[in-house]
Amino acid sequence: MFNYSHHVFVCINQRPPGHPKGDCASKGSRDVFQKFQEEIEKRQLWEKVAVNGTTCLGPCNFGASVVVYPEGVWYGRVTAKDVEEIVDQHLVGGKPVERLLLSKLMAAEGA
Repeated sequence: MFNYSHHVFVCINQRPPGHPKGDCASKGSRDVFQKFQEEIEKRQLWEKVAVNGTTCLGPCNFGASVVVYPEGVWYGRVTAKDVEEIVDQHLVGGKPVERLLLSKLMAAEGA
């Protein structure tokens, strides 16, 4: 039986070039997904943290999008450089990374 403390979903959706919604893949989400896998492996957290790539999560203009459960914390504009901070601060430390919270990014842009 799986007993994960966290489940991380990284949008790796790709749309045709020029699509009006855009996509997370063109914003580096596949690198983000790979970096999460590497960090979980490096820290031997594979029995505690699941990481999955997924199709569209919705907030395409704020991609790369990541959502962490069970808390339901949504992150936006995540880059591969942000992954270590999310793992350290949120997945290990229990405190979401405020600067990447989708709700804060949307509020700052009036979305």
